[in-house]
Amino acid sequence: MTTRMIFAGFGGQGVMLMGQIISLAGMIQGKNVTWMPSYGPEMRGGTANCTVVISDEPVASPVTNKAELIVAMNIPSMTKFEPCVESGGFLFLNQSVIDREPNRTDINIVKVPSNEIADELGNLKVANMVMLGAVIGATNVVDVESIFKALEKKLSGGKTALIEVNKQAILKGIEIAKNTSK
Repeated sequence: MTTRMIFAGFGGQGVMLMGQIISLAGMIQGKNVTWMPSYGPEMRGGTANCTVVISDEPVASPVTNKAELIVAMNIPSMTKFEPCVESGGFLFLNQSVIDREPNRTDINIVKVPSNEIADELGNLKVANMVMLGAVIGATNVVDVESIFKALEKKLSGGKTALIEVNKQAILKGIEIAKNTSK
């Protein structure tokens, strides 16, 4: 099975980290993985997205114009990438920032109040991990144990103090997705 994903938002919202962690989790599970970043002109505050492909087969190219799973952390990302979701695929929306409805009716929409949950956890910077948890909870594209291992590898050194709050954020996101899909 092959899953193509696009994570998109403003620079500084952690979209690259989401892509890196899910890619690393895929590798931990023995999958074939590609990760390709794309930055807008400004870095922080500009647009940013990354494409991730996780597959049981070798991946021919990281480039895709269609995806089974898209995460939009802001309105410009929703506007740009909503048409790219495969019919029957998933569009994850940061409900804290996106105040409009998508146009598509042939896809699964998962709205996640990422910023509010991150704020409840005491660290607004973990909004991306809330969203990543929702992706895992709704799709099972990788398992949570692999995500935690990837998180621990990525947040090493001086960032180890942030591992626990990030894990809590992921678990909250999984819970949101499971409750949404009932």
